[in-house]
Amino acid sequence: MTAQIHYADVEVGTELPARTFPVTRATLVQYAGASGDFNPIHWNERFAKEVGLPDVIAHGMFTMAEAIRVVTDWVGDPGAVVEYGVRFTRPVVVPNDDEGATIEVSGKVAAKLDDDTVRVDLTVTSDGQKVLGMSRAVVRLA
Repeated sequence: MTAQIHYADVEVGTELPARTFPVTRATLVQYAGASGDFNPIHWNERFAKEVGLPDVIAHGMFTMAEAIRVVTDWVGDPGAVVEYGVRFTRPVVVPNDDEGATIEVSGKVAAKLDDDTVRVDLTVTSDGQKVLGMSRAVVRLA
């Protein structure tokens, strides 16, 4: 695959389609199985509270992976992402109910770089609070 977005067609400030990702306790169990990360803060409410968390929290790498989907969906090729980094600022708290939590992600092109690449800055929130800071991806466009 190659990127479906062309470098010449993108300007600084171009907004990517925003997305909202639901997260339930079942999602966390599935991710734990796929990743091998069975830390009890991601599934055991009592343990999470004993270590000072408000409740069970989503895996940081899960949150990070959901956020980059905005970029990969926009560009049309996950392989076009050449660099990606975040700072974990707040956990995504996932209550034990039928709704769980949501991760809201928006992004925009912050810079046009060399070699047909752009830097995309992401805003990632849950429950009105920023959960990832300095969330940036460098993407090679067609």
